[in-house]
Amino acid sequence: MSETPAVAGDLLGSIDLGSNSFHMMIVRVDGGELQVVDRLRERVRLAAGLDESGRLTKEAQAKALACLERFGERVRDLPRGTVRAVGTNTLRQARNGFTFLVRASKALGHPIEVISGQEEARLIYLGVSRTMAPSPGRRLVVDIGGGSTECIVGQGSTPDAKSSLHMGCVSWSLRYFGSGRITLSAFEAAELAARVELQRFAAQSRGLDWTEAVGASGTIRAVDRIARENGWSPDGITPTALGRLRRALISQGEVGSLRLPGLAEDRVPVICGGVALLCAIFEALGLERLDVAPGALREGVLHDLVGRLGDHDVRGQTVRAMQERWSVDTHQAARVGGMARRLFDQVATAWELSPRHARVLEWAAGLHEVGLSIAHSGYHKHGAYVVRNADMAGFSARDQALLSMLIHCHRRRWRPEALALLPHERRARAARLCRLLRLAVRLHRSRSDVALPPLDLSVTGEDMVLGFPEGWLSLHPLTAAELGRESDYLRPHGMGFAAG
Repeated sequence: MSETPAVAGDLLGSIDLGSNSFHMMIVRVDGGELQVVDRLRERVRLAAGLDESGRLTKEAQAKALACLERFGERVRDLPRGTVRAVGTNTLRQARNGFTFLVRASKALGHPIEVISGQEEARLIYLGVSRTMAPSPGRRLVVDIGGGSTECIVGQGSTPDAKSSLHMGCVSWSLRYFGSGRITLSAFEAAELAARVELQRFAAQSRGLDWTEAVGASGTIRAVDRIARENGWSPDGITPTALGRLRRALISQGEVGSLRLPGLAEDRVPVICGGVALLCAIFEALGLERLDVAPGALREGVLHDLVGRLGDHDVRGQTVRAMQERWSVDTHQAARVGGMARRLFDQVATAWELSPRHARVLEWAAGLHEVGLSIAHSGYHKHGAYVVRNADMAGFSARDQALLSMLIHCHRRRWRPEALALLPHERRARAARLCRLLRLAVRLHRSRSDVALPPLDLSVTGEDMVLGFPEGWLSLHPLTAAELGRESDYLRPHGMGFAAG
């Protein structure tokens, strides 16, 4: 999949597979701004489709796939790379999430990636900051989703503290109001559990004084609308308005018979859980007012996509930040990365590798020695663990799994068990990228700035032949030995390699 800069008139799309609703947004790039040309939203309630074993039921999958087929009709003709679809908390939790994603991506006609809670929080904050006027100080952003709640404090476009909590309006409504009864005791239990979840973020954000607090979610928009239509608050959500709403819900007693001005019918089944969470947030964080932001996750996804298609890809910044944090030898990383790209360019057509694969190879080269800060012995294993489990802004879980595999397998013996952890359709190209990285690392074992001679790499199927100027290898016995070991490692796995 190629990635080319977005230009005026280009259409871009974002799709948010949330735990409560699926959202699609299509925009046109216009003078550096994003002009909305289409929106779609369907209430899917994916979180309610998890069974006792943590698997998505057939009924939940069928409902979600039908929605994505409808979305797909709208975006299927957009070029690859101009639509970014992300899955959130329920797809992070679902034990059969990968199987579902294969079918979901086919229904949509574009890849779907599952993002971590920290990445979701970053994108929500980006969406809010890009759709609101600049704040003179720090801003608190709260997003109550169907299966998770994100809390972020930041300044400008940069988050200072962020957290993704395992509580949402769907999950809390099922857990505390699943019987259909609305009672004071149920609200108190739901709020107490939420305050426990909020303790860590409250401590993490202590001292990061914010000058304004905004909310960005369906729950918060629903509460704001109810408060305005009932005359409880003309603008924004206040503790008084929230308390009145809480009492009004309890007084009606039954979820099935809820009727309130401003309460949409499709919000009824999840409003109690959402209000309980919002009450707990107000109390735990000491809020006096919460305004409603126009942007959220899908807007953040679009602005991030524009950066990817231009020269502001946050993933490159993430790699550089990790290099600094783990004291990576950036000169060696650049040597290996440059050689890997030279080799890549010679075989990309024959091996069906795209510019996107070149970027993955570049990132892997930049991080292949991350584990050296832990220990030299087995540093490839340490580095793979760090990259798989770190919060890496801009990267999906599948991207991190691929980078982890490349780092794990870049030296010593070939590890088919590490490759087997990737989705089947990614393994062949991942193996090819890994072989290019391994070769680049071996060619720069000396860590010298002395330029290597012109090299000629050719491939036939999975067999590689690396050509050197006549007599060069005989004058460089260490490199010759390294390449001989590479041949010995790969031969048992049906991958030929020869150098001469």
